[in-house]
Amino acid sequence: MRFPISFSYLVLSLLSACLALTSVLAQAQVPPPTVLARSWILMDATSNQVLAASNPDEQVEPASLTKLMTAYLVFEALKDKKIGMEQSIVPSDAVRRVKPDESRMFIQANKPVTVSDLVHGMVVQSGNDAVIALAELIGGSEANFLTLMNQAAQRLGMKHTHYADVNGLPNPQHYTSASDVALLSVRLIQDFPEYYPLFALKEFTYNKIRQFNRNRLLWLDSTVDGVKTGHTTSAGFCLAASAKRPLPQTPEISRRLVTVMMGERKEQDRVQDSLKMLNYGYQAYDMVRLYPGAQPVDTPRLFKGAANTLKVGVKSDKFITVPRGMGDKIKPIAHLNAPLIAPIANGQPVGIVKVMADDKEIAAFPLVALEEIKEAGFFGRWWDTAWLMLLKMWQK
Repeated sequence: MRFPISFSYLVLSLLSACLALTSVLAQAQVPPPTVLARSWILMDATSNQVLAASNPDEQVEPASLTKLMTAYLVFEALKDKKIGMEQSIVPSDAVRRVKPDESRMFIQANKPVTVSDLVHGMVVQSGNDAVIALAELIGGSEANFLTLMNQAAQRLGMKHTHYADVNGLPNPQHYTSASDVALLSVRLIQDFPEYYPLFALKEFTYNKIRQFNRNRLLWLDSTVDGVKTGHTTSAGFCLAASAKRPLPQTPEISRRLVTVMMGERKEQDRVQDSLKMLNYGYQAYDMVRLYPGAQPVDTPRLFKGAANTLKVGVKSDKFITVPRGMGDKIKPIAHLNAPLIAPIANGQPVGIVKVMADDKEIAAFPLVALEEIKEAGFFGRWWDTAWLMLLKMWQK
């Protein structure tokens, strides 16, 4: 334990720690492959780090990648039990405006359809008609659902996104960025693990019409399990793709990567470039587990508490991704807020871990209490108050 770290310094450190794991400060020895996308990004979803990118914040059209946000809100409503998969709804006449050349699942206005079928039609078939029906179900109207979409984008930290349409049809006020699509894809995967497997489905049949998932990577690489394609003439061919592969040394632990390609000229280009980038991420970078989840990293002195020590650590396994061969140079150093004074809540931030390599800080993340410690009685608090006064005198 180091004395003293001011509370304000700790707060600033914890806030910056939330952003510190979003980029890799040390680049891989091997440069990323050349791709034809207008903008792109490669992200390690396990460690929340950007591994490589080109024009990731450039404003681009999302096309049907818009449906990732629709899916996020639908899954959120399902998780909160505001709607149910077996629930039947009657689509309004609004679904009639979906044109024959648009993606659709072929639902019919005023004919009942289940939420489950609509979700499958949205995810697998990218059905514009399914999205309209779901938007009206959750938002009451498409306009209200658009408001929910933009509010969610702000809540998730998507700084370069604005939605003007539920399906992704061309509109000057409808835009996103590769970085925002990657962020949304990662949150979709992490926040809704019970529904994410839908994105791995290769086909879905509705109304006796069998349609195939447009993400061809599902057939080319068995480790790819999502996420979504998009295309309009103005947006080009877009693809958000994700793969999950076990670590070579510890196969019980898997590592997930997400790559986003925006504005490709050909459908085959988005497929080949996405696969090249995923393979690059697994080959050029290693993932290191810094701390196992829910296990004490330290048991520092706790003052004025029912216990004299506090177990601190991380709630879930904490990983960092580094250029291949750099794993042995990684050194995590814990800095605890001091003095630690009860009461302490379970999960309360109590310090930070700075990840060092060659005497340089490359990342940081919070340390939290792994248990709740209540205040001691009057005598215990009085005794520790005296000790704290002595400590201050010695430090002077």
